[in-house]
Amino acid sequence: MGLYLLIWGEAANLRFMPECLCYIYHHMAFELYSMLAGSVSPITGERIKPTYGGEEEAYLSKVVTPIYNVIAKEGRRSKGGKLKRSQWRNYDDLNEYFWSVDCFRLGWPMRADADFFCLPIDQYEEIIPATGDRWIGKVNFVEICTFWHIFRSFDRMWIFLILCVQAMIIIAWNGLGKLSSIFKGDVFKKVLSVFMTAAVLKLAQALLDITMSWKARHCMSLLVKLRYILKAVSAAAWAIVLPVAYAYSWKNPSGFAQTIRSWFGNRSSSPSFFIVAILMYLSPNMLSALLFLFPFIRRYLERSHYKVVMLIMWWSQPRLYVGRGMRESTFSLFKYTTFWVLLIVAKLAFSYYVQIRPLVGPTKDTMRLHITTCQWYEFFPHANKNIGVVITLWAPIVLVYFMDAQIWYAIFSAIFGGLYGAFRRLGEIRTLGMLRSRFQSLPGAFNARLIPPEKNEQPNKGLEAALSGKFHEFPSNEGKEAARFGQLWNQIITSFRDEDLINDREKNLLLVPYWADRNLDHIQWPPFLLAGKLPVAVDMAKDSHGRDRELKNRLQADELKNRLQADHYMFCAVRECYESCKTIINFLVLGERERVVVNEIFSKIDHHIQEDDLLQELNMSALPLLCENFVELIEYLRENKQKDKDQVAIVLLSMLEYVTTDILEDPNPSLLDSSHVGSYGMHEGMRLTPLDQQYRFFEKLNFPITEETEAWKERIGRLHFLLTVKETAMDVPSNLEARRRISFFSNSLFMDMPTAPKVRNMLSFSVLTPYYTEDVLFSMNLLEKPNEDDEWNNFLERVGYSEEKLKGNPELEEQLRLWASYRGQTLTKTVRGMMYYRQALELQAFLDMAKDEELMRGYKAAESNTEEQLRNERSLAAQCQAVADMKFTYVVSCQQYGIQKRDGDAHAQDIVRLMTTEDKSKRTLDKVYYSTLVKALPKSVDSSEVDQVIYRIKLPGPAILGEGKPENQNHAIIFTRGEGLQTIDMNQDNYLEEAFKMRNLLQEFLKKHGVRNPTILGLREHIFTGSVSSLAWFMSNQETSFVTIGQRLLANPLKVRFHYGHPDVFDRLFHLTRGGVSKASKMINLSEDIFAGIVIASGLCINSTLRGGNVTHHEYIQVGKGRDVGLNQITLFEAKIASGNGEQTLSRDIYRLGHRFDFFRMLSCYFTTVGFYFSTLITVFTVFVFLYGRLYLVLSGLEEGLITQPAIWDSKPLQVALASQCFVQIGFLMVLPMMVEIGLERGFRNALSDFLLMQLQLAPVFFTFSLGTKAHYFGRTLLHGGARYRATGRRFVVFHAKFADNYRLYSRSHFVKGIEFMILLIVYEIFGQSYGGSVPYILITVSIWFMVGTWLFAPFLFNPSGFEWEKISNDWTDWNKWINNRGGIGVIPENSWESWWENEQEHLRYSGLWGIIVEILLSSRFFIYQYGLVYHTSLTRKTKSVLVYGISWLVIFVILFVMKVVSIGRQRFSTTYQLVFRFIKGLIFLTFVTGLILLIALRHVTFKDIIVCILALLPTGWGLLLIAQALRPLVHWAGLWGSTQKLARGYEIMMGSLLFAPVAFLAWLPLVSELQTRMLFNQAFSRGLQISRILGGQKDRSSNKKE
Repeated sequence: MGLYLLIWGEAANLRFMPECLCYIYHHMAFELYSMLAGSVSPITGERIKPTYGGEEEAYLSKVVTPIYNVIAKEGRRSKGGKLKRSQWRNYDDLNEYFWSVDCFRLGWPMRADADFFCLPIDQYEEIIPATGDRWIGKVNFVEICTFWHIFRSFDRMWIFLILCVQAMIIIAWNGLGKLSSIFKGDVFKKVLSVFMTAAVLKLAQALLDITMSWKARHCMSLLVKLRYILKAVSAAAWAIVLPVAYAYSWKNPSGFAQTIRSWFGNRSSSPSFFIVAILMYLSPNMLSALLFLFPFIRRYLERSHYKVVMLIMWWSQPRLYVGRGMRESTFSLFKYTTFWVLLIVAKLAFSYYVQIRPLVGPTKDTMRLHITTCQWYEFFPHANKNIGVVITLWAPIVLVYFMDAQIWYAIFSAIFGGLYGAFRRLGEIRTLGMLRSRFQSLPGAFNARLIPPEKNEQPNKGLEAALSGKFHEFPSNEGKEAARFGQLWNQIITSFRDEDLINDREKNLLLVPYWADRNLDHIQWPPFLLAGKLPVAVDMAKDSHGRDRELKNRLQADELKNRLQADHYMFCAVRECYESCKTIINFLVLGERERVVVNEIFSKIDHHIQEDDLLQELNMSALPLLCENFVELIEYLRENKQKDKDQVAIVLLSMLEYVTTDILEDPNPSLLDSSHVGSYGMHEGMRLTPLDQQYRFFEKLNFPITEETEAWKERIGRLHFLLTVKETAMDVPSNLEARRRISFFSNSLFMDMPTAPKVRNMLSFSVLTPYYTEDVLFSMNLLEKPNEDDEWNNFLERVGYSEEKLKGNPELEEQLRLWASYRGQTLTKTVRGMMYYRQALELQAFLDMAKDEELMRGYKAAESNTEEQLRNERSLAAQCQAVADMKFTYVVSCQQYGIQKRDGDAHAQDIVRLMTTEDKSKRTLDKVYYSTLVKALPKSVDSSEVDQVIYRIKLPGPAILGEGKPENQNHAIIFTRGEGLQTIDMNQDNYLEEAFKMRNLLQEFLKKHGVRNPTILGLREHIFTGSVSSLAWFMSNQETSFVTIGQRLLANPLKVRFHYGHPDVFDRLFHLTRGGVSKASKMINLSEDIFAGIVIASGLCINSTLRGGNVTHHEYIQVGKGRDVGLNQITLFEAKIASGNGEQTLSRDIYRLGHRFDFFRMLSCYFTTVGFYFSTLITVFTVFVFLYGRLYLVLSGLEEGLITQPAIWDSKPLQVALASQCFVQIGFLMVLPMMVEIGLERGFRNALSDFLLMQLQLAPVFFTFSLGTKAHYFGRTLLHGGARYRATGRRFVVFHAKFADNYRLYSRSHFVKGIEFMILLIVYEIFGQSYGGSVPYILITVSIWFMVGTWLFAPFLFNPSGFEWEKISNDWTDWNKWINNRGGIGVIPENSWESWWENEQEHLRYSGLWGIIVEILLSSRFFIYQYGLVYHTSLTRKTKSVLVYGISWLVIFVILFVMKVVSIGRQRFSTTYQLVFRFIKGLIFLTFVTGLILLIALRHVTFKDIIVCILALLPTGWGLLLIAQALRPLVHWAGLWGSTQKLARGYEIMMGSLLFAPVAFLAWLPLVSELQTRMLFNQAFSRGLQISRILGGQKDRSSNKKE
């Protein structure tokens, strides 16, 4: 173990390659064993010595560095991941080289000329080096950019869906379409043809495997190659045998079956042969189904080393280090199988009865029609049965059929996720009222969940304990349980005050006494529960007048008794005030006679209380006056001044008089003697006693109090509050975030969680935060704007200064910076949150270790110890700190800290300040070739340096070779400790109350969840940025539903929780030996967190990726997380995630999961990862297919011929398909789970109100716009690659984005497609209206028009001040400047259109051949406009000759030629022959105008004809542009690239003007800007705007200066 940790510790980037480390360990362990055993080498005859030894840093320089250099060279060859994946090796390729025995060819010592170290001389060709070895290329898998990966990885799902739709069409086509018709002989036989389709699809899968693995053939073993060949041969054989057998199963075949029989001879039919062939074909599937039902057998077989078993398993899947033993328990299998069976049945039933069967009849009618009219030149005039129309009708239906399973998954996930959440007791406490009603059980829940049980205690277990949620209620303050509850609760409330979530008054209302009154027989509840109770009880009691009272008064007394019995908190308030009154008076009174009187009074009252006749025997009418005197006494005690001693005596005498004369109806002689200072009831001789010799009551008082302890102050203050506060504290706390946190925390204590161990016995853990150059602490120059906010007022109250006095005071300015930083997404906020773990552990260690006396004194007393006491190692406080340090480590990996410190960057200063504040956290840094651990120096050390270096680990080179964040985590993970590791991102937060539950969470590692222990513990997140803007609110709700109901369902029952989320806790020791906590290959692991989940998601094996882990999800603990708040930030984030999912689709991990999971778990994997994005892409593609299909029908004239067919103008299946598309478009997949989760946790009334408010704030617009973002970037990544990290910024800034910024960001993803849809809809409206009428047109296309408007104008609608005239004017100036600026080397895209345009095409430069071909084919769709529309002008309506189409191309080439001539003339003659050049341009313009006038006059060209020509020619020019960009090298060679660039600029100007004109018009109208703000930004956003002025003020000023 020690040897492995040493190898791993200095392995640098090799930690991502676990099998490589195993190879090194294999040799070094052998040498170590031989050295220890004294073995002799058989070759040299000498004692074995280490191969790499005797030199300094030999392991680093001779073992790690050579392999590191290979990684670095391959990374440089990849050109930042842009080069085709087949031409360079990533971490996975290099690691999987060590999966084969061929790795031993490296030798030990490693041969420098081994094939592992060889690189190709040319990046496009594999050239054999002089050594004879060649570059081994890709290993086991090739990541090729193609959509075929989706079919290849999830072939079983696609084959199932294709076979189902084929069977449903056959059933619907034959007979009456009833499902029972399948049992008819001919129909059943036709349905059996699906097996032929399955064989063909299997052949396609086998050929895909060979084609896409071809470039990995050099490293494949012979067995793997043989398997590929045999799979292809077998699939080809079945693709021949099954059709032939099917053909011979018919007596009188027709169509394709007859053709086959003509090939093989017309022998007699043999149906039995076809059945036997099917049974043989299905035999492997039958075996798989049998093993599926018994997962423990499958797990055993996959781990077996028997050769027969290995041969069988080899045929089903190649034997790899990963993916074996992935089957779950039988119960888990039953759960997720039931889920998917129900979903599939619902989906197929809907598809058959609503989509397929209703379309069969119209399809048959359409195929029987003979249409003779055609309005264009028909290239295929002899095509029969209107096949083009049939394809147009069925294409959208089929696409939606393959997509709508995602909709059904959203429905079922909402139902099942909601039920699971309800069973987990989520939402039981969601309001303050619910908290009050359950507060009596809260101390018991605290002690049951957060306090380790005593040795003789047995915690409740089982289903009944989990469902009941009943805890023991503690009757008094005397026990340790009440003291522990008080310490924990008060620490939580204090943290609320430190975070300025509550003010001082609310803090006092929420605290329980630190020093409990042991005389009370009940717990002293927080005052917010008791507020207003005592005045109400006094007011009710005053109406009872002793024995001789009326019926009304008797009823009042009975009501008070009933109220006290029903209202536990009122009873506690009355009882506590009485006991406190007794204690205080007994403490104050020193005289013997007074003590006798006081004791008799209290004895009498206690007797009546015990006999339960207090209201019957005493007169309570004077009780309010007595209370007033008591309040006055309490106020004197709070002041505690010597001058008030006489006043205290007077108040006591007054109280005594009220008691003896008014309240007690049967006073005894001693009480009479005390009345009026002893002047009543005495014999006459006493009256002659001089005044100075008479006994003065209350002359001897313990006042002022000399030793005023904190406990005494607390008791007096609490009593004063209970007596004086008359209003209830129903709105305490008033801050919404404080309410949410206290409600969730209280609710979580009633949820099922492991029993907390003692801190000494808990698993230790570390927290790791990667940091680059984000904000650490907001500077003062960003905080200049005024602010109004409840938390701001709480802050001013806490520091004790007004807003005007904050500036100029360095200490207060520091507090202000911290306050603002805690409300942004800064490193300071994250560090404070994570350091709550240590604070929680110290308190929990105190509660574990404190003796009874120390426990009753409280944690606050231990905290207040002096430094000398803390230095004493035997002191309790020092022991608590030591235990906390042993169990918790926090490491922040500051990647650029060394450089920032050297350059004097403010970030480095802020990091140092953070280290000195949170002195238990550690920082790592990268400086040259070292990973360095840095801590803050103790305050006692006198040094100019604030930080000190603890460890330095030398690196073979720069740490960042792949993706930045995983590399950053990797080089810092060596400084972490413990069994658990929590990876926290820079935009996250933590809460003290949640930190108390961390030791419970870590116990989950010791419990089995299914068949194995968990290796990743999933946590839920709370999105704390939802209040900044309406968009942030949408994003917050969407993200919340994903991290709650979504992750809950993925973990159980689906068992495919991959996305671990940054708050999740890793089994650190498990992951150290399996490649770390994330993957770092450039581009392919862009979404490194998703891959970390895939790393663990499956298998009970010994490896890291798919290697024996188990991911669970736990919702009793949460961590805060920030999200993006502006549309541009959100778009960048979604573009990064969509691109990451595209890269994930290309990865070997998804391919292996798709093949190693059983069928139903594979469905879970697909629909919860890449399937969501692919369904989004299909949704957009369906719109394209529908519109281009309608364009084909309209322009060809077929729609006019089919106007009588309902399939054309009233197609119900088509309307259902477009409705399904609309559901996805407006965000139904996100909104439904979101509403269920809100209803579960906050109530369904709140869910409904939130839903309505989201509609008013245009949430469908946001989700429709987001749809375009996901579809564009996911599709482009699959086709061309080119994914990259997109920084979004993490501030609470909502600012106005310039028009040029919006155009750059959304031009290709939204604007171009939106304009294309708009042109299609306009053409359909112009030429289709006369056929079908406008109403069906609107009903069918309303969602598409909504998409067009959203994609074109949502960026301006959601842009703050987007319709403010001054800003719009400045935007237009900036746009013109940007569009006309020339590019060049060093000119960034933000400054020049040319640079941006070149950057937008970068993905095409590195795309593969198939990507370019597909791009050209997709671009060719723009030629359809020209082909169809040129036949619909008044000039060409009477002719259908192909020459019309040819002439239209001639016109286009003439226009392009004229543009080229003008361009050349401008370059050559505009300076020398300027007048001649202007004359030529004028002549060209006059010629154009003259020709247009002649056409109008002579040929009667109408305005509609001009519009039609524009609609025909503009798309063609755009299509030519796209093809020219795809064929850039060829266009460059032809010398046409400059003209292409000028044409592109013209199109960009037209598109920009088209978009800007409506925005400018709306900005010109009055009140539009105010209406936009009112509509889009709620009250919470108004608060966010104030924050943005604080945090974004400097940016606005700097931009104004530039302008």
